[in-house]
Amino acid sequence: MLDDLDRRLLRRLQLDPAMAMADLSEISSSTLAVVSRRLKRLRSEGVVLGKEILIDWSKLGYSVEVSLRITLDKTQSRAFDDFLAAARGIPQVIEIQTFLGRVDVRLSVIAKDMADYQKVYRELIIALPHIADIQALMHIARIKSDEVLPV
Repeated sequence: MLDDLDRRLLRRLQLDPAMAMADLSEISSSTLAVVSRRLKRLRSEGVVLGKEILIDWSKLGYSVEVSLRITLDKTQSRAFDDFLAAARGIPQVIEIQTFLGRVDVRLSVIAKDMADYQKVYRELIIALPHIADIQALMHIARIKSDEVLPV
């Protein structure tokens, strides 16, 4: 699966995805050609999915985040498919997760303020298909938000 060089490369890239190949090869004590081949293989195998730019949405004026736990009407055969397709179309929904259990879906919704959230909720969220129940959790603080994996 992964050897020591693969792990070194992944650790470095998680910290700085835009690191130059020359710097990456120097830091990982390997040649540029070997590092290039390894990264190409890690991408082709789906280990490395791409590079991302993370945007701090609070800097763009969004100050409210609400987590909505949604139970769907599972008597409808297309409940999940219809709901997820519609939820993907709401720009203020920044994350969608599905679960097994009492809660079927969790949406993270951002808004500029409470009035904006109320508008998004009333006009967009409630209109989503096949909702049986919604529980809202107001976001207070983000304690840990780290996508670095222990490789």
